[in-house]
Amino acid sequence: MKKEKKVKKHKKGKGFAWFIGVSALSVALLLCCQFFFAEAISGNGKFYENTKINGMDVGGMTVAEAENVILTDMLEKRSDIEIELYCKDKTWQLNGTDFEVSNKIQPMVKEVAKFGRTGNFFQNLLSEKEIKENGKDFNISYSSILGNLDEKINDIVGEVEQEARSASLVFQPDAEETFCIDKGNNAVLVNRDKLSNDLEQALLKSRKVRLEIPIIEIENDVNLEELKQSVVKRSEFSTSYAKSSADRKNNVRRAIESFNGMIVQPNQTVSFNETTGARTLENGYKDAHIIVGGVYVDGVGGGVCQASTTLYNALILADVEVLSVNHHSLPASYVPLSFDAMVSGDYSDLVFKNNLETPIYIKTSADDTDVKVEIYGEKFDDGVTIKRRAELVKILPHSGDKVVSDSKGEYSNKILYKGEYYRLKYPREGYESKGYIQYYKNGELVEEKEIRHDFYQPQNGVVMEGVEDPVDGMTIPASDVKIIKPQKVTSASEQAVRTKLEKTNPSEFNP
Repeated sequence: MKKEKKVKKHKKGKGFAWFIGVSALSVALLLCCQFFFAEAISGNGKFYENTKINGMDVGGMTVAEAENVILTDMLEKRSDIEIELYCKDKTWQLNGTDFEVSNKIQPMVKEVAKFGRTGNFFQNLLSEKEIKENGKDFNISYSSILGNLDEKINDIVGEVEQEARSASLVFQPDAEETFCIDKGNNAVLVNRDKLSNDLEQALLKSRKVRLEIPIIEIENDVNLEELKQSVVKRSEFSTSYAKSSADRKNNVRRAIESFNGMIVQPNQTVSFNETTGARTLENGYKDAHIIVGGVYVDGVGGGVCQASTTLYNALILADVEVLSVNHHSLPASYVPLSFDAMVSGDYSDLVFKNNLETPIYIKTSADDTDVKVEIYGEKFDDGVTIKRRAELVKILPHSGDKVVSDSKGEYSNKILYKGEYYRLKYPREGYESKGYIQYYKNGELVEEKEIRHDFYQPQNGVVMEGVEDPVDGMTIPASDVKIIKPQKVTSASEQAVRTKLEKTNPSEFNP
């Protein structure tokens, strides 16, 4: 038993000695590694002979001395730095003197000093000998002296990068092709990490650098054909003013041109009066006939109502919501009853609202004979078309002539004595009428909607009579003016009324 104890003690002592030996060896190896993993400078803290940085011999120099020499040399050569970056057809030039001066070489010189640690143990043993015999040239990038390089690169990147812009339709109402396609553009992103790395590497090798900016393009995925077909002509309406005076045509054209090229967004409301502005001589309008008190008189802007009426009919045929519309006191001959739109800056306006989910586009034109409005927008449901229908409910008979004494002598150059008559205006019959919008599906009427119920009030004729009594023995010639009696109730078709209006309301007198 004692012998076994001795053996155990002997083994324990041997293990302890083995541990001490291994530990000592580890320390020795660690010291060796520290010695052989020394930086690429000699034991006294200086670079090995034949060590070069950017072609300059720093052998025998301390890190601080090398830093000073290298920095001085790089700053002297700063004006030689030329950086050209390009992307597609654009180019940017940067010169060394464009940058602020910076000193970032200190950590880079220290990195050079760590050359001996790059290999394994046996390679490190050869580092000093290899450098002394063959020399070693390290490079420090010239980016280290360009202080605001990142800022300037960011400015260039900002010019290159772009957000995606979707393809769109371009409305060009005066061109032969009303709509064209703007293909938009892809999203462009710059690979900033690659650009920085490429520039850093290039400036390691040369002071003159030309680099392509690496970009990533994200394609704009749009079906151009579907986009082109998404907008169609919803309606077109024209009226004739071929026989109107030049001044009246000017007024109609000027008003309707205010809407040419207009794009009305969903739920947007448009006022005719606000769009055309005041009808004044200063705004280019001229004198033409307007209706005042049931009588045609000259007034600035006469004829503008033909522009509003043409627009109104195009709107309702496009199924655009009309919020406000009024009829004239005297019917116009260029449209059926209940389809005119009287405007006056003081009290009457044509107001409409885009009730569709997409924009509507208004194109107008006017030549020497006709004025036309076209409305474009999203398609109707397949097979759907819209028409108008005017209904003459009844004729409202006039009360004949009203004879008025010229007590103020306003017409004394035409009439003077009792029994002399001068007609101021003819009596006109009135009309009760309705306007309808009809919806057809594949040629079959599926719905009819009343949109107007109007009363064009009859107008009395006005005949002026002289006020002085004839002198004794004076004979007053028989007057050519025949006093018209109250109209008897008659019936007629809407078309017959239209024909009558075209004769009694010729275009030169239309509002």
